[in-house]
Parts: sequence; C-alpha cells; structure tokens
Amino acid sequence: MFTFRVGIQKLGKQCNVIRWFLQALTFFIFLLLLVVIILKLYNDPITGQNLLILFLCRMMTLKLQASVKVLQKFLFSSYKGIHSRCRVKAMLEGPCSKEKACPANHFSFYIQSGAANVVPPKICVNSDLVLGTVMNNAGIGINIVVINGKTGAVLKTDHFNMYSGKVEPLIDFLKNIETGSVVLMAVFDEGSTQLNEEARKLISDMGSSSIQSLGYRDNWVFVGGKGTMEKSNFEKYMKSNGSSNKYENWPEMVELEGCVPKYLE
Repeated sequence: MFTFRVGIQKLGKQCNVIRWFLQALTFFIFLLLLVVIILKLYNDPITGQNLLILFLCRMMTLKLQASVKVLQKFLFSSYKGIHSRCRVKAMLEGPCSKEKACPANHFSFYIQSGAANVVPPKICVNSDLVLGTVMNNAGIGINIVVINGKTGAVLKTDHFNMYSGKVEPLIDFLKNIETGSVVLMAVFDEGSTQLNEEARKLISDMGSSSIQSLGYRDNWVFVGGKGTMEKSNFEKYMKSNGSSNKYENWPEMVELEGCVPKYLE
C-alpha cells in the first residue's frame, strides 16, 4: 500500500509538471503569434490584416471574447502610421462602409482592386457586396460585375485568369453583355498577359481609356457601360514599377467610388 501511494503521488506530480509545461507553451505561442501580427501590421499592412482577422476569428471560436476586446483596444490606441484609426474602424465595420450616398436615379458603387497577390478585390453596388472573398466569387485576373442599367440588379459576376488562363472565355463573356448594362471591373494580381487586341477593344468600347495601357501586374479598376458612346469618368490605373511599387512586385491597390446614372433609352 505504501509503495502504491508513493507511485500515485509521483505520477500526480509528473502530470502537474506536464500540464504546467503545456500551459506555459500555449501561452508562449499565443504571445509569439501576437508579436508576429503586430510586426506585420506595421511592416506589411495587407498580410497583417489577414493574420489579424484569422487571429480574431480563432480567439472568438475559443470563446476568448475578453482577449478580443483587449486586442481591439490596443489596436485602436497604437495602430498608427500607414493605416489610421479611421481606416481600421472602417475595416471592422464592413466591406462597403465607404460607399457614398447618391441622388435619385443613380447607382452607388465602390470598387477596390486586389492588393499584390494576397488580398482579392471587392465590388459593392448600392451598399451591397456583390464580388469579393466573402462571396467566394473573386479570383486572379480580371474580375467583372454586370448590373442592369435600369434596375441596378446584378446580372452576372465572374473572373478571368489572364496569367495562365485563356482569353476566349473573357471575349465571349464581354460580347454577351446586353446593351445598357453597367460593367464594373477590377484586377487582382495580374490581368494583362493573355489579353489580346480584341479583348482590349471590347473593354475600350465600354468606355475605358486605360485598358490599352494595362501591363504586367498593373492595378486597374473601371466602371463603364455596354453601348456607351463616351469615355468613362470612372477609372483608375496604377502602373507596376519595380522602383516605386508598394508591395515589392506589385503597386498599391486602387479604389474607386461614385454614382452612376440609370440607363435611359
């Protein structure tokens, strides 16, 4: 009996040591991950934001709401420099929080190009996210949303890989867009390698002024219309330049928002 009790006591001490060790290791990993995220937020905001979102979701899954609140307070008090406090707040509020109010007989829109090859683009119409990561309909290449020019209803969304894909599906898609439709486009990662003159002309005919200049890993967002007779006022283009790129081989992302009048026959 005496020997058995001693064995149980030793086993209990060993279990306590193992439990303490695992708790300390878990706490150390938690702190290490937090440090990595903070450093990423300052040095590479795009990757840092993705890590932060995953980190917060994981903590909420583990029911660590208190930790989330502490992290959010720290974020709002110390996250300065590249991204302001207002920008972080907008990120937490939702994907279409920047969209502006528009007068009657207009559609509001907000477009954000991809950032490097990390963050996919997003397109909002009338305060609704219609293309993006959450919708699972954004991808590498040229991302397109087609809406009814009279009602604002979303007719089609798609993306076409212009790096390793083929241009023919894009050409067919553009040709089949009905006259009077509003077309919104955004590039993610690389959107020009497979573009040929026919595809560029089809987009140019929708009002684009920059599609003929779109090159390797350039960033570009555009809103035009099928059957338009004029060049669009809604377009932004950022050329990739190795000496000035924000994200190594990619330029900074571009954003565009505005109000598009309804199509009147």
